[in-house]
Amino acid sequence: MKSNFLNIVLYEPEIPQNTGNIARLCACIGAKLYLIGRLGFSITDKHLKRAGLDYWDKLETEHIESLDILQQQYSDSNFYYFTTKTKQKYTAVEYKLGDFLVFGPETRGLPENLLNKFNENCVTIPMRENTRSLNLANSVAIGAYEAVRQFDKLPE
Repeated sequence: MKSNFLNIVLYEPEIPQNTGNIARLCACIGAKLYLIGRLGFSITDKHLKRAGLDYWDKLETEHIESLDILQQQYSDSNFYYFTTKTKQKYTAVEYKLGDFLVFGPETRGLPENLLNKFNENCVTIPMRENTRSLNLANSVAIGAYEAVRQFDKLPE
């Protein structure tokens, strides 16, 4: 199956405002947004809609039951897992059109077993040592715009 320009994957997102902000980002850069598994809010949540403002009609989004299903559908694509539990910087990757950038839930990140299974594709955004993590919407923006910078274009 052919993937999109860029794919943003939120695994079990918990905060509707973050997801709304990420949806708006995806609309602005032409990325598809995948929501995986159990969501911490309703898709119709007013906070989700308010954060995305009037961009929902410009966004392609899909809710999928599990990450395994998505990985099977796009088995020829690259998946990169953003985490604080690796040393490989997100800028060390050469992103390709159609790649998937995967982000975990706000309170716990991606599951350890997933990170261990795909360790070579785990990436991190550098931060000071005594800080826990960046806001999810900020992390997605940083990762997505590095891919866009490398592509040197946006889709029509």
